[in-house]
Amino acid sequence: QVHVVESGGGLVQAGGSLRLSCAASGRTFGNYLMGWFRQAPGKEREFVAHISGSGGTTYYAGSVKGRFTISRDNAKNTAHLQMNSLKPEDTAVYYCAADDTPYYSGPGYYTLPKNYGYWGQGTQVTVSS
Repeated sequence: QVHVVESGGGLVQAGGSLRLSCAASGRTFGNYLMGWFRQAPGKEREFVAHISGSGGTTYYAGSVKGRFTISRDNAKNTAHLQMNSLKPEDTAVYYCAADDTPYYSGPGYYTLPKNYGYWGQGTQVTVSS
């Protein structure tokens, strides 16, 4: 069992930056692949980025590639999502999720919310135009 908590959301103007953090407690943090998803009002939850347990593999949605950077610090049991050049369409509740499968199943697998076993409560990001 792992407990996941997001922080760092807020209100920012278009073109600005925010850094989201995800703190995880429970079992060995480095054993978990971490993902970020977002959900805007009236829309389905969508994949943003994920990072493997070691941090050596990352993968991004096309809509954020080049603007967002996912990272992790296994010594501090935290993952981060650095968001730059934010746009109004980035407005959503951002969720951190963890998966404890013992092997990397390929990037496509981890774009699906159903393949994550642990979720945080979400943090609101609002980008004004």
